Amino acid sequence: MTIAVICSGGPQNELCSFSQFKTIDDVIFIGADRGALYLLKEGIVPTEIIGDFDSLSEEEWAFVTNTVKNIKKANAEKDETDTDLALLRALTYQPTEIFLTGVTGGRLDHFEAAVRSIYRLQIVNPQIPIKIVNAHNEIRILLAGKHSILRDEKFRYISFFAYDKAVENVTLRGVKYETTEETIEIGTSRFTSNELISKLGYISFSSGICLMIRSSD
Repeated sequence: MTIAVICSGGPQNELCSFSQFKTIDDVIFIGADRGALYLLKEGIVPTEIIGDFDSLSEEEWAFVTNTVKNIKKANAEKDETDTDLALLRALTYQPTEIFLTGVTGGRLDHFEAAVRSIYRLQIVNPQIPIKIVNAHNEIRILLAGKHSILRDEKFRYISFFAYDKAVENVTLRGVKYETTEETIEIGTSRFTSNELISKLGYISFSSGICLMIRSSD
């Protein structure tokens, strides 16, 4: 059961805590561009790093290359973002779950690109949960079906948004505000800031794409 953790080069204060992953035996760490340096600063030597590394100074690049063995340097002019390249590399390890951090809190175009990337990859890899995480949030794309939601005191609030098209026949259980076969329309904020009150809840829906965000204050 391999878990892949990708660290991209967004603002360092927006990174998730890596302590939860350091105790896992079968974990792959991938640094995307400046994210490689962030991992090293956390005392983590990445399994591999990838990107054009244009955000690193000569001194930082020398430090990274002297520490990390598996380096895949890409051209600065390319169709994919460094985060895209890291996500594609993570999938080659056939992980059971992918966590992506370092893509929030900075440039909004990079954040939007990251959300669209996990959307695209989640569609073709429905068996692998792909999550964007930072210090206060967890973001996932949910496909039609039933999804269990385990209570986590760190993420008290839970919100659901229609992504791409309306989400139909939405049933929520184990939350403060339950629903039965309702619709999340495109553009609505009605399903924002619910709370999981049971140890285990769930959302089920018959069609559409749902963006789920779990947050703390």
